[in-house]
Amino acid sequence: MIKHLRPALVSFALLSLVTGVFYPMLVTGVGQSLFPKQAAGSLIVNAEGKPVGSELIGQNFSSPKYFWGRPSATGPMANNAGGSSGSNQGPLNPALADAVKARIEALKAADPDNKLPIPADLVTASASGLDPHISMAAARYQTARVVRERGIAHKEVLRLIEANTEARDLQVLGEPRVNVLKLNLALDAAKP
Repeated sequence: MIKHLRPALVSFALLSLVTGVFYPMLVTGVGQSLFPKQAAGSLIVNAEGKPVGSELIGQNFSSPKYFWGRPSATGPMANNAGGSSGSNQGPLNPALADAVKARIEALKAADPDNKLPIPADLVTASASGLDPHISMAAARYQTARVVRERGIAHKEVLRLIEANTEARDLQVLGEPRVNVLKLNLALDAAKP
């Protein structure tokens, strides 16, 4: 019995060291040396050098003076990264239709004079529920409200949107998008 148990225990110990210690250390070291910013969480710091969020995880903004990101399905806390998931509600689900209707009404109530079509990404959650970006259409839709609330020139807000727009990945994948946290930090740094 000991003759059979000893090789199994030695194999278990060696594989535990390789897969539980050496491999994670190697991957962490390679990641930190080749991609230091990403390995540290892609943190965004404010003017005082204090971390305010990650450029990879959506933040919850509800004040009308800020651009709002995509709704999150990670409730009950908004943008709870620990509960990353979609709502798993299909297009025929009445709960999804009700949620979208409520979001449309909230957008209309926040900016009743806005006659632009409401972009889908402002009323539907992303697959992870933590998307940090909005489309260019979603940024344009919110521009009038932000201009009115902040007293900043319309041209300046458009310039900040353009400055915080990320291009397509590899110039062909996806659409241009705006990182909401970066844009809102740029708005806070701009003076009316």
